[in-house]
Order: sequence, then structure tokens, then C-alpha cells
Amino acid sequence: MKRTIGTCYYPEHWPREVWEEDARRMAEAGLTWVRIGEFAWSRLEPEPGGYEFDWLDSAIAVLGKAGLRVVLGTPTATPPRWMLDRHPDMLAVDAEGRPRKFGSRRHYCFSHEGYKAECAKIVTRLAERYGRNPHVAAWQTDNEYGCHDTTISYSDAARKAFRLWLRARYGGPGNDGDIGALNEAWGNVFWSMEYADFDDIDTPNLTVTEPNPSHALDYRRFSSDQVVAFNRLQTEIIRAHSDAPIAHNYMGRVTDFDHYKVGADLEIASWDSYPLGFLEDRVPASVERQRHYARQGDPDFQAFHHDLYRAVGRGRWWVMEQQPGPVNWAPHNPAPLPGMVRLWSWEAFAHGAEAVCYFRWRQAPMAQEQMHAGLLRPDSAEAQGLAEARRVAAELAEAPDVGVSPPSVALIFDYDAEWAWAIQPHGKGLSYFELVFDTYRALRRAGHSVDIIAPDHRRLEDYKLILAPGLMHMTGGLKSALAESGAVVLIGPRSGARDRTMRTPVPLPPAIPGLDATVSHVESLRPDSPVSLASGGTIRSYREFLETGAEVLERTADNEPAVVARGKLIYCAGWLDADAMFRLVQNLSARAGLGTLDLPDDVRCRDTGTERFWFNYGACEHTVQGRSLPPISVTRETLT
Repeated sequence: MKRTIGTCYYPEHWPREVWEEDARRMAEAGLTWVRIGEFAWSRLEPEPGGYEFDWLDSAIAVLGKAGLRVVLGTPTATPPRWMLDRHPDMLAVDAEGRPRKFGSRRHYCFSHEGYKAECAKIVTRLAERYGRNPHVAAWQTDNEYGCHDTTISYSDAARKAFRLWLRARYGGPGNDGDIGALNEAWGNVFWSMEYADFDDIDTPNLTVTEPNPSHALDYRRFSSDQVVAFNRLQTEIIRAHSDAPIAHNYMGRVTDFDHYKVGADLEIASWDSYPLGFLEDRVPASVERQRHYARQGDPDFQAFHHDLYRAVGRGRWWVMEQQPGPVNWAPHNPAPLPGMVRLWSWEAFAHGAEAVCYFRWRQAPMAQEQMHAGLLRPDSAEAQGLAEARRVAAELAEAPDVGVSPPSVALIFDYDAEWAWAIQPHGKGLSYFELVFDTYRALRRAGHSVDIIAPDHRRLEDYKLILAPGLMHMTGGLKSALAESGAVVLIGPRSGARDRTMRTPVPLPPAIPGLDATVSHVESLRPDSPVSLASGGTIRSYREFLETGAEVLERTADNEPAVVARGKLIYCAGWLDADAMFRLVQNLSARAGLGTLDLPDDVRCRDTGTERFWFNYGACEHTVQGRSLPPISVTRETLT
């Protein structure tokens, strides 16, 4: 696999006379990909049915003549103002019942049939015109599904679509739905919530207190399926006219829809990597950690998403937008330390990225993103990131191809579990994502390369160690597959705690074949009241009490079993702090016959088939296993 770099460009923002010079400078810097078009609907169709493609024809020709390959985006994330005159009810509605107004982006509801028809028209026009264009070498659908909390809408269009979705899900005679089956599944006898007809069912917002969790979970699943259908509408049109691969650019920690299901209709998964912005607004980190990594980003957050989107893309993935300097949208927006743009780029390549594209080519002098750095300043002088991108391009030219080296460690991430935890966290701030991320961080500290896998992944024999924390619902097939995988398997906490309809199952969880352990009751813990473990460290946030005859690997200070094992099956009955989690990873690794390291917080490593990469996020030198790692550095070693 050849690695390459690119950028995101907006020819509609700049005078026609600068396009050739821009293209020449891109190619001179070693860029090979240019994404365009994803926000240009008002210039492509300034009035209904009045298409203007000449400028885009010219832009693609200019870029292609310079030897650049184009990723053409569909513009459906930014419907023009005239669209609201045609479809005034197309706006998404938030949980408080307020429409998401025009004046920014992503102002549409995935369920609105009229808007989807408009999207089909513009995508068809683009696919017909550019599907065989030799310079259009890839496509991108829409832009950042779900960003700005735009997956879940409570509009009239969504309400109608949800009722149809429920009829299909709870099928009855004539496939018209069985309202009795829904009432039973949701437990609607509780609080007299029983329905006589599917048309009685509303969206689960603006209720007096919390809505029925089964209702809320089905609404999350419905909302995710609407994103999948919206994306599929576009991919089917593009494929009818083009053989080029199709991607979508996901975001960091946007988990309101199932990326695996969206990815099934795409050839490439991509994501938008903003390490400094994400550290400020979505990485689970203390204030001290935020301060320490304010100009570097968290050493594990980008890597987690690299591994997640490698799974979503079934091995093929890109960084479609890489932060090259300060951004504009986080609570605080420091500039990266010199060398960080290069480090972020190489870390993506170490995790298997085919391409890293920097956002954006030139910093915009207008509108919402004026303060978002690009590879060029608004006056077209070079910004900090361009020199580092140029260095990456030169290094890529000398680097060996990427060899495939599947990791021996797998970590399951399940979007359905994320929704179940969000609906019923049982304690303030408890989050499935953060539990999985804490587990991932411990694996990285131990020096492991990790595959993140979906819960329906069944090639489990490829792994020696599999970790499945917090899987609220576990199918019988998944339980059996884990038990029979031959790997050392960690399950829990809160695994198998609910059935498919969000009811507590009997027998009580986790009900894993071959594991003698039953959760008798649970508690969520105050932040100032962790439970000490006898071997050091604590259980924080969430704790389970076990009835078990299994071997006890860890006990609490009050002598309750905290981690138990039966053969290669291990159950963890609580959310462990960092020290206890790392100790458990060391134990599990030894059981699996895997060696471990104990890396400093600043240092991480990643293996490919041919190289081991060492990344030092720290502003000071580190020595690890006799090797010196300079500050803010990438160190590559050939594997033999």
C-alpha cells in the first residue's frame, strides 16, 4: 500500500486567476490528493434547477493538469437558502423542540423525503457529469454526518418515519406491525404507557421525566438507520456512473449513528483529525492532562480513531482532514508545537492510513472559519504546517511500502452499547466510550498494537487477547464466539446487562457460557468515593457485586471479588482506575503469552508488517528500552 498526502481546497472561495498557481504549489509541496466541492451547493445550483458546472469543470481540469487527483464531495451538508423556501419543514428539530435554523451548516433532517429527493437530484447531476472524469479519482458523501449534534431529530418528518420504522420492526399480520409486541418489548404496562396504535407513538423528548429507555433506544437505532439510508441513497447513485471509490469523513467521538453500517456502503472510511481541538472539547482528560498536552493532543485519542476507522473501512481508511495549525471552534485554540503536524501524519500512516489530507490549503479570510489555520495564510504566504507536510512527502518518497501485520489484541467497540449507556448511565457522567477508551489507553501503555472490531466480527481466532468491556447487550452468538475463540477474553463491567429491548435479562448477567459469575446487584460511585482494591488502585464510577465460584484475581479491600477467571474467560466487576487497569492488562497479556512494556505517558509505539514506530508526544527526551526518543519525534525501526 502506497501512502500519500493531500489537502482540502475551495476554488469557489478564490479568484479564478490563482487556481493554477495554487495547483502548482500543491504539487510542488508533494501533495497528490485535493478534496473539493463538499460545501459548494449554492454555486453548483444557485437557483432550483439552474445548474452551473463550468467553474467546477475548470477547477478539476486545473488540478488534474498539475498531476493532482480529485476527491469530489457531494454538497448535501450545506443546502442553499432557496431550499428552505421549497421545503420549510426540512430542518432538524432539537430535543427541546427548536428547529435548527439556516445560517450555518448541517441544517437538515435525515428523515425529510423532500430534502432527500433534492439530494438525489444534485448527486445524480454530479455523478453523470464527473463519474468518468479521469481526474476524479474518489468521492466523498456529504460531510461529517452527526457533527454539531445533528443525527437525532425530533421533527414531524422524523416522527412519521419512526412510526413506519416501528411497524416494520414489530411486524404483525400483513407486515403492518403488532402493537402488542411493541408494548411487551418496551414494558409499557409500567406507568400505563401502553399504546393502541403505532400512530399514537411520539418521539421520546419533552417528557415530564425520563422516557421509557426501550423507546429511547429504538429511537436511537431508528435515527442511525436514517443516516445509513441517506448515505446509501448517494452511494447507489454514484456507483451507477463511477468506478472510483467512495468515502465519508467521520468525526472524533461522534457516536450517534452506527459507523460500521454506514461503512458497509463505502470503499473507504475517513475521519477528520483535530488533536488539539478534540483535547479541549471531547477527550476524557483531567485539567492537568489537558494542560500538559495542550500543544500536542492526547497521545491515545487519535490512535483510537485510527484503529476504529480502519475497522469501519474494512482495512481501507484515510485522514480526510488533518489539523495543520490552530483551529477556531474549541474552547481554547493553541498552536501545535513544531513537529506535531509531522508526528500526527506519521502516526496515521503507522496505523494503516492510505492518505492524510490537511485542512485546508489556504486559511479563509471570511465567515465562520477565519481563525482556522491552513497550509497557507490568508495572504498566501506559507504557514507552519506546510513545511511539515512537505517534509512528510519527502519522507514518504523514501519509505518502504506498508506491510500488513495484524495485531494479536482486539478491542470490541459497539455503537448500540454507546446508546444504551447514554440512555441509562446509572450515574452522572458514566460513558461507554470513556470505559472503552480507558481500556485502550492501558493497552497502549503496555505497548500493544490493537485492532478495534465490531461486535459481529467473527474471525476471533486471529487474536490472542480480546477485550469486551461494557457491552450492554450481548447476543448468544457473541457470547459463544468469545467463549470458543481460544483467546484470553476480558468481559465486563456491565456486559450482558440488558437484552435487545433494554430489559434486564434472566438469568442475570453476564450469563457467559463456562463462566461461573452472576451480578447480584450494582452501584454507581461518587467521584470522591472510589472502592480500594487489595492489590492497589481502585474501582471508580461503577461497581458490580458478584456471586461466583470462579478464581478470584482481584479483590476489593472489603474482600469482595472484583476480577474473576474461569480458564481463559475473565470478568471485571467494575470500572478500574488507570493503575488497576494497567495491572489487569499485564496479567491478561501474560496469560495470552504476550509481552508488555510500561511506556511513559508521552511515548507510544505501533507495529506494521515492516516497521516499529515510536512516537514521543513529550516536550522532553525519553529513553525507552535503551533507545533515545527526542522531543516531539517519530522514530522508525525496521522489523526483522
